[in-house]
Amino acid sequence: MSKDAVYTAAATPRTEAAAVPADAGDAGYSKDLKARHVNMIAIGGAIGTGLFLGAGGRLHNAGPALAIAYLVCGVFAFFVVRALGELVLYRPSSGSFVSYAREFLGEKGAYVAGWMYFLNWSTTGIADITAIALYTHYWSLFTDIPQWVLALVALAVVLAVNLISVKYFGEMEFWFAIIKVATLVGFMFVGIFLLATQHEVGGQTPGPSVITDNGGVFPHGMMPAVLVMQGVIFAYAALELVGVAAGETAEPEKVVPRAVNSIMWRVGLFYVGSVVLLALLLPGSLYSADQSPFVTVLSKIGVPAAGDVMNLVVLTAAMSSLNSGLYSTGRILRSMAMAGSAPRFTARMNRSQVPYGGILLTCGVCVLGVGLNFLVPAQAFEIVLNVASLGIISTWVIIMICHLVFVRRAKAGQVTRPSFRLPASPVTEIATVVFLLACLGMMWKDPEVGRKTLLLIPLIAAMLVAGWYGVRRRVSQTADQELSQLTK
Repeated sequence: MSKDAVYTAAATPRTEAAAVPADAGDAGYSKDLKARHVNMIAIGGAIGTGLFLGAGGRLHNAGPALAIAYLVCGVFAFFVVRALGELVLYRPSSGSFVSYAREFLGEKGAYVAGWMYFLNWSTTGIADITAIALYTHYWSLFTDIPQWVLALVALAVVLAVNLISVKYFGEMEFWFAIIKVATLVGFMFVGIFLLATQHEVGGQTPGPSVITDNGGVFPHGMMPAVLVMQGVIFAYAALELVGVAAGETAEPEKVVPRAVNSIMWRVGLFYVGSVVLLALLLPGSLYSADQSPFVTVLSKIGVPAAGDVMNLVVLTAAMSSLNSGLYSTGRILRSMAMAGSAPRFTARMNRSQVPYGGILLTCGVCVLGVGLNFLVPAQAFEIVLNVASLGIISTWVIIMICHLVFVRRAKAGQVTRPSFRLPASPVTEIATVVFLLACLGMMWKDPEVGRKTLLLIPLIAAMLVAGWYGVRRRVSQTADQELSQLTK
């Protein structure tokens, strides 16, 4: 018996079943996340190291066209979150898109969605603790401490916060987001002041002439701007956290639409606005992958301790990402464990209603990352970052496919769409899936890292198939038990 059949059986007496979670993995959670937490989780998901650090190298490669790349990718990222938001209002779930994949694509769809998301966040977690260790080494006080020790300390701190309660997670994300937003707003005020007063930056007068005199919007042609989109997509990873967090807020129908709708203008203001300012202040050739573009500008105008301040902000962004990864995988793995497709211990919760089993499993993979930092500290970051991109693209594709099936069932009268909807369905979903797969294909143009990453897909697929044959009997037994309970 498939899980889909369980949902079909449960859907008929909708009002009677309202007291019982549609997904067994949703039972037992507190509702301690407030509106301000969810709003800041949405902001935190939209602003990360991809902007604070990654934009430097991308500006160098693509020039001012990077702003267009951020805008295009931001529009498709918004479509993904809007589709997820509609599914959340249909049925809030801490299992989020894994729970929706189970309902609309069956247990195999949920299995693939969950484990690819786990692949994304567990490898991102390794990248995060590696980044934290590298950023901490910036200060002479920590230079003599081995990179792997700093990585382990960072992991232990964030793990402790996650295990205490969801409220502590929410507060930590709230203040991390405040720091990131305040930094960006402060920089934008400085940049606008430099433009308005025509104050020289590194010997150049800021303004449109900085772009026109240095090759225009596409200084290296169209192809670098196209190829950079694969990395830009990864910069938006974590936006889907809004869907996971909705399962632990008391009023998702009020909080989620506001948080989702605000993502678009935040993307426009913080990402596109920041990159346009950076392009107007200095030529793209002066930025580099080794330094935050914001530090580059501030150091050119002689701002003292610019490097220290921005390093602290980038460190905060990496801590925020690690915090989010442990939070989301804990909830996703619990939803899967309750369906039989993840280890049983990942379903366990502590007294604070935190699914500690799934969080500890993710931490276990991150500990392997500590070993990676010990063995190959120079390559640890790049190795895992590209693997994580496979996970996030597959997750977003699955969200859009789930939404397509959801809309089809709504048209057949099987489910009811909420008033908060993804516009222009099914064109929007199909266009987004095509775009995401195109971004994946672009990785082939990078023979050093991207092509090797794509060659991992057959290996990952083989592991997923082998894993499914290992859990399918337990999945079937769990579904039969749930169906028998629903039909008593």
